[in-house]
Amino acid sequence: MQMILSAAFIAVLATAIFIVIRWGSVKCKGPIPVSLFTFIAILFTSGLDVGLIMFPLTEFPVYAEDSAYSFTNPLAIEFGFWGFLVWGLYFLTTFYFSVIEPKLKLFEIPIIKVINNFVIITTCAFTGFLFLTYLPDYIEGINDFTRYLLVAGVVLAAVISSTDIRYVKILSISSTWLFFALIAAIGLSSGMGLSDFLSTTSELGGYFSNLHRFVTPITDYHEFYLFWWFAWSIMIGQFVARFVGGLKAWHLLIALLVFPSIPLAIWFSVLYFHFINDQVVLGSLRMAMVIVGIIFVVNSLDSLIRLYTENLGLTVDRLGKSAYIFGNWTLMYGIILLYQFTPFEIQWVGLVVIALYVGIYCLLLNQRQNVKTQIHYVKHNH
Repeated sequence: MQMILSAAFIAVLATAIFIVIRWGSVKCKGPIPVSLFTFIAILFTSGLDVGLIMFPLTEFPVYAEDSAYSFTNPLAIEFGFWGFLVWGLYFLTTFYFSVIEPKLKLFEIPIIKVINNFVIITTCAFTGFLFLTYLPDYIEGINDFTRYLLVAGVVLAAVISSTDIRYVKILSISSTWLFFALIAAIGLSSGMGLSDFLSTTSELGGYFSNLHRFVTPITDYHEFYLFWWFAWSIMIGQFVARFVGGLKAWHLLIALLVFPSIPLAIWFSVLYFHFINDQVVLGSLRMAMVIVGIIFVVNSLDSLIRLYTENLGLTVDRLGKSAYIFGNWTLMYGIILLYQFTPFEIQWVGLVVIALYVGIYCLLLNQRQNVKTQIHYVKHNH
C-alpha cells in the first residue's frame, strides 16, 4: 500500500505544480464567493478536525522515542503530518471543482457520484469516531455512557447546524477566533515568553530541511495520516470551491500552503513548549481544549453533511426538517459505531479516494481538449 500511496501523493503534487506553471493566472471563483479571511477560516475549520486539538500532546512522546523520526525533532514531525505540503491536495481539488467540474460534471456520472458520497459520509463519521476515541485522554474519568452520549449530542448539533448555510460562516469564523484564544491562553499559562516562542518555533526548520522525507510514508503511522488526508481531499475541495472569491491559481496555492500552516505552527509550538518542559495542561484549559475540539467537530460534520445531502438531493426542503435531522443523525452515529466496533478503517477510504483520482485523471486525459477549452473560457471570462 505504501507504493500506491507514494505514487499517488507524488502525482498530486506534480499535477499541482503543472497547474500553477501552465494556468497560474486562471482565476478560481465559486458560486458563493467570500473574502479571503472568511475563505481561509472556512478552509481551515472544515479541512481540519478534532485531531488537531487532541493529537499533539499524545504524539510528541512517540515521535521523541521512535528512531524512525530521529532525523528531526518531534515538533517538525507533527507539523509535517498536518501542515504545508499536504495542503497541496486541497489546492488541486479546489482548482478542479471551481474551474473544471462546473463544465465537465464528471462527478455527476452515477458511479463516480456514488463513490464520492460514500467517501464523504464515511470520512465525515471518522471525525466523530476520533472524538469518541480521544475523549478519555482529555476528560479524566469520563465513563462510556457519558462519552457515547456526548458524541451523540455533538453529531445532533452538527446535523441541526447543517440545515442552514448561514451557520457555515458563523461557525468557521467563531471557531477560528476561539482557536487563537485557546493558543493564547495555553501559551500564557505556560509562562512562554517571546524568546521561548521564537526558540521553539525555530525547530520547525527541521521540517523544511527534510521536506523530501514527508512526500512518502516515513512509518505506518505517517501512512495512516496520508491516507486520511487523501480521504479528506476531494470532499474538502468540493466544499470550499464554492467559496473561492476569484483568486488566481498561484495565489490560491500560496494561500493554501501558507495561511493554514501559520496557526498550525503556532499551536504546535505552544504545545511543544509544554512537552519539552514537562508541563501538563490541566483543569479549565484542558476543558477549553475539549470545547474548541467540539466546535471543530461540529464545524467539520456540518460542512460534510451539507455536502453529501446536497449531492444526493437529500435536503431539508425535500425531506422536511425532522426527517432530515433524524436520518442524518442515525447515519452518522451508526457509522461512528461501525468504526468503533468493526475492523473498518479510514485507510480503506483513502484507497478508494486514490482509485477515484485515477479514474478522474483518465477521464480528464480522454477529454483533455474540453479541459483546455473550459480553462481558456474561465481565464478570459472571470
